[in-house]
Amino acid sequence: MQQLRVHRVRLSEGRLTLRPMTERDWETIRPWNNDPEVLYYWEGDDVTSRPIEAVQELYRTVSQSAYIFIIELDDVPIGDCWLQEMNLPEILDRYPGMDLRRIDLAIGKKELWGKGWGSRVIGLLTRFGFQKCGADAIFGCGVGDHNPRSRRAFEKNGYKIIHTVPQPPGRKAGFTFNLMLTRERYYKLRETISEPK
Repeated sequence: MQQLRVHRVRLSEGRLTLRPMTERDWETIRPWNNDPEVLYYWEGDDVTSRPIEAVQELYRTVSQSAYIFIIELDDVPIGDCWLQEMNLPEILDRYPGMDLRRIDLAIGKKELWGKGWGSRVIGLLTRFGFQKCGADAIFGCGVGDHNPRSRRAFEKNGYKIIHTVPQPPGRKAGFTFNLMLTRERYYKLRETISEPK
């Protein structure tokens, strides 16, 4: 049986820490993988819960090409996230020969929604992706128009919409968006932010 690929990367900023996920974390992530409201924003139309076996298969598979983290606030787990090598053919085909990554995340503690923690997680993963992993571009993929918080969290970090994909009638999202931040834009934004006023 495939096991979770565990890494040693730890990212932090103030009260927020992204620590490596391990095989001991299945009970940690179970609540938000079985919360219909969390999954409404995180998954496809028909997913309202996930059996632990499906959760394990998903995370173990993703971990083979990703850094998976548990998001902690003041040492308390509040969600999970990953920085993964791009796996969508339509994006890989559009940018051949480039090191492309994608960010996926969920804040599982609903009382923390809308407080900027997702944006800060994206910021940490973005910095890690460009400064340590050498990515050429990083993406937020399939962000539904029913989830404006997620879109804003990427946009606050400099990501721009590059594809708008209409969804079939009756879906919870009318459109999904792919957002991208290039290495060049990332460093240009950093220069702008660090310039004295």
